[in-house]
Amino acid sequence: MPADDEMTIDERRKYLKRMVKRYRAADRKGRGELLKDMEEMTGLHRKSLIRLLSEGSLERRPRGKQRGWVYGPEVEDVIRVIWESEDYICAERLTPSLLCMAQQLARFGELQLNAEIETKLAQISESTVLRLLTKLRQDTPRLPRRGPEQANRVAREIPMGRIAWQTQEPGHFEVDLVHHCGESAAGEYVHTLQMVDVATGWSERVGVLGRGQRAMEGGFGRILERVPFPILHLHPDNGPEFLNGHLIRFFGEEIVGLSLSRSRPYHKNDNRFVEQKNYTLVRSYLGYRRMDSCSQLVAVNALYEKMWLYYNLFQPVMRLVSKEVVGQNRIKRKWDEAKTPYQRVLERGVLSQEQRERLSCLYARTNPRKLRREIHETIEGLWDEQILVSGLQQRVVVA
Repeated sequence: MPADDEMTIDERRKYLKRMVKRYRAADRKGRGELLKDMEEMTGLHRKSLIRLLSEGSLERRPRGKQRGWVYGPEVEDVIRVIWESEDYICAERLTPSLLCMAQQLARFGELQLNAEIETKLAQISESTVLRLLTKLRQDTPRLPRRGPEQANRVAREIPMGRIAWQTQEPGHFEVDLVHHCGESAAGEYVHTLQMVDVATGWSERVGVLGRGQRAMEGGFGRILERVPFPILHLHPDNGPEFLNGHLIRFFGEEIVGLSLSRSRPYHKNDNRFVEQKNYTLVRSYLGYRRMDSCSQLVAVNALYEKMWLYYNLFQPVMRLVSKEVVGQNRIKRKWDEAKTPYQRVLERGVLSQEQRERLSCLYARTNPRKLRREIHETIEGLWDEQILVSGLQQRVVVA
C-alpha cells in the first residue's frame, strides 16, 4: 500500500486485530504509547481506538438501521432527464454539470426546479450519482444507434511525434479521416474529417466526398470557419490525403503561424485523442455502411452541424492531469473535474469578444434535450429509403 493512501476499513480492522493482544497485555504507559502509534497509522481518533480495542470482537457487524432516503424521487427524476439529455454519460462526467444543466433544461420547460432541488443537485456526491445511474440504467430505454503508410516526399520534411497530453494551450489539433466505404473501397465515397483539440476536447467533424484536393480543402475550409479560436498545430497520420503539396500550400495560405507534425508509422496511439473519438462520435452514429452519394453527404453534414453544437457546448469531458507509476507495470491516472469544451475554452481566455458573444447566445437559446432528439431523428432519416434510393440512382447515372 502506498504511504500516502489512507487505510480502508478492512485494512484498519486487520491491523487492529494484530495489535489488540499487545494492547491488552500492556500496562497503562505501554497502552498510551501503542494508542499513539495506532492513531498515526490508522488516522482514527484515540477514543475510537479505545472503544474498538475494548470490545469483545473486531469483526464488522452489519448495519442495524438503514439510512434514510436523502435525495428522494424528485431529484432522481431530474437526474434521469439530465442523464438522457447528456446522452447517458458516466457519473464522473455528469456530476459536475448537474446544476447548470438542470437550470438550462428548466428554462425550456423540460423539468421543474425549486430551491430545495437545486441545493441537493449542488451537493450530491459522485458515488451517489453512480448508484442512481445503476438503478436508472435497468429500465431506461435508449434511442437506437446504427450500428501507416510509408512517408512520401512531402511527409519526410514534417517531423514525427505526438502532441503532449499536458498541453494547456487551445489550438493543438489531432486530425484523422474515417472511411464510410462499407465492404468495398472501390470508387468515390463519403469520409468524415475529424479534428480534436488536445487541451480542451473541442471537436470538429465534416463530411467530404472522396479524398481529392478540392474535397479536402473544402472540408478544412468549413472547419476553419467554425472553430472559434486560432489553430496553432495540426497533427495528422501519414496519409497522403493530408501530407501533399496542395494541402500544405492551403495550410500556409489559410492559417498563419501553423506548425505541422505527423504520427510515426504503425503507431496509432500517437493520435490517441482523435482515434478514440472516431468510434464514439462517428462510428457509433453512422456505423460501417457504405455512403457514396451527394444526398448522403448533405445528410451527414446536417447531422454533424447538430453534433457540433451538442458535444462542444453541452457534453462534459474529463482531462488527464497526472500520471504516476505505482508498483510494477501499473500507472495511476488522475483526471480533473468534468467540464464541457465550451467551459474550458472560456477559462483559457482565447475567444474574441465576438466569438464569446456568439457562443453565449447559442448556449442560451439551445435546448440540449431537444437537440439530442433531433440528432437521433437525423440519424434515422439518414438511412431512410428515399436517401438510399436516391444514392443508388445517382450511382447508376454516373455509371
